[in-house]
Amino acid sequence: MKQDLFDFGRQEQLKKRAPLAARMRPRTLDEFVGQEDIVGPGKLLRRAIETDKLFSSIILWGPPGTGKTTLAMVIANHTQSHFATISAVMSGVADIRALVKEAQDRLGMFGQRTIVLVDEIHRWNKAQQDALLPHVEDGTIILIGATTENPYFEVNPPLVSRSRIFQLRPLSEDELRIIVERALTDKERGYGDRQVRLDEDALAHIVHIAGGDARNALNALELAVESTPPDEDGVIHITLEVAQDSIQRRAILYDRDGDVHYDTISAFIKSLRGSDPDAALYWLAKMIYAGEDPRFIVRRMIIFASEDVGLADPHALMVATSAAEALEWVGLPEAQYALAEAAIYLATAPKSNSVGAYWKALAVVEEEGIVEVPDHLKDASRDGQALGHGQGYKYPHDYPYHHVQQQYLPDRLQGTRFYEPGNLGYEINIRKRLAFWRGEKGSADGAD
Repeated sequence: MKQDLFDFGRQEQLKKRAPLAARMRPRTLDEFVGQEDIVGPGKLLRRAIETDKLFSSIILWGPPGTGKTTLAMVIANHTQSHFATISAVMSGVADIRALVKEAQDRLGMFGQRTIVLVDEIHRWNKAQQDALLPHVEDGTIILIGATTENPYFEVNPPLVSRSRIFQLRPLSEDELRIIVERALTDKERGYGDRQVRLDEDALAHIVHIAGGDARNALNALELAVESTPPDEDGVIHITLEVAQDSIQRRAILYDRDGDVHYDTISAFIKSLRGSDPDAALYWLAKMIYAGEDPRFIVRRMIIFASEDVGLADPHALMVATSAAEALEWVGLPEAQYALAEAAIYLATAPKSNSVGAYWKALAVVEEEGIVEVPDHLKDASRDGQALGHGQGYKYPHDYPYHHVQQQYLPDRLQGTRFYEPGNLGYEINIRKRLAFWRGEKGSADGAD
């Protein structure tokens, strides 16, 4: 009994000393703010929670501070089932088996279901997820998985197929405003028993810079309140300057191995391809600000220079590779100038994907297999006299314009064309030159 009293006392102390964000965690659906498309009136998940009929496993997927763990705690407060939590970071297969054994005993002896919250479920390896799978499948356990990563990539497909996926979105500034104002007025868990005056511009700054993350907003409020001494009237006055000191830097959601990483670089490349230098600079700045490896960015720009600009502007590749060299010589932050210069150049350059003709040639090579090199193109230095290699080859520099018509492709591919120059930038000149060499005078005139 003493142990129970000590545990109770420790829990009460933890509640009092917990961070504001933990103390203000909603306990009911009525207190829950945001995610109306998931838990709004009449929505499937809300009905399941309110009627305590959560019969299938769910995975809550979304950025930090959007309510994943909170929603799981709300379910815990509403259900008559046994509710257990397990950390994907701290637990192993043995812990999972022990939890399953307890769930089986509880179901057999009392007919009580077990709901298990697995926080950061994406951190579990395949063996850990597989250990839980059969018990999710037979209904021994109702799983609630919480993850910031795309479960379709990071969670085992069999587990995903047996779960309902709910995607949570970043909270709006209006929703964050409700959460902050509630913390100011709540006497039990917030600052309602203290005289706190939060200026409107300070509140606007906090909810804007929090970036859709309720935890960020409440942490900033807590820091502002706890670090500001009351005035002579006992009022803690939070000005814009105090708010700026409390949340100086926007916390950008960015995982260098996750969805946002790939989505952001995709937006950057598509902005370059779409010739929008402003958007390209924005996505570049976001990646640098979030701590993306600049070498990764510049590698993608080098690829883009050949793939999407190509011979419409041959200098594009040189600019991109020069930016890579500058990055190695100078490093960040100064190399941001070179990266920005390359991004602007690539975005504003004429575009052509004609270099992709290489992949057509590669496809033919794979399909054709071994193809004989025409005799006149073979090396004459070794077998010229004995086998006639190189005989009949016409040396282009011996002819006007340093060009002469002759066969260069294998016999079976004569007349095949892989490369077709575009109609922009430098490729206009290439188009004219090829047309002249091919004897297509009309095509050359048409390209003028």
